[in-house]
Amino acid sequence: MKINSTTNRPISADAVAQRPDSAVAQAYGASNGSGSSSSQVALSSASRKMLALQDGSNDINVERVAAIRAAIASGQLKIDTGKIADSLIASARDLLK
Repeated sequence: MKINSTTNRPISADAVAQRPDSAVAQAYGASNGSGSSSSQVALSSASRKMLALQDGSNDINVERVAAIRAAIASGQLKIDTGKIADSLIASARDLLK
């Protein structure tokens, strides 16, 4: 499991145009970086709502992750394997219902 914070960022046509020798740049029609083109995209209302939710949400407790990383690095993290096993069994039982 990866704990590092990452964001999903789409590749823009400008970033692709910086590498004109790539196949992706050719697909976008980039030419040696000298030509410039602009495109406009209109987002639907649902897309705007989803972007607003994504930008405002922080479902990861960064302080808690930092504390767990520090505990792992120092060897002080205590893991209750019995609790993990009990939770896995309970989850499996719920799935079988």
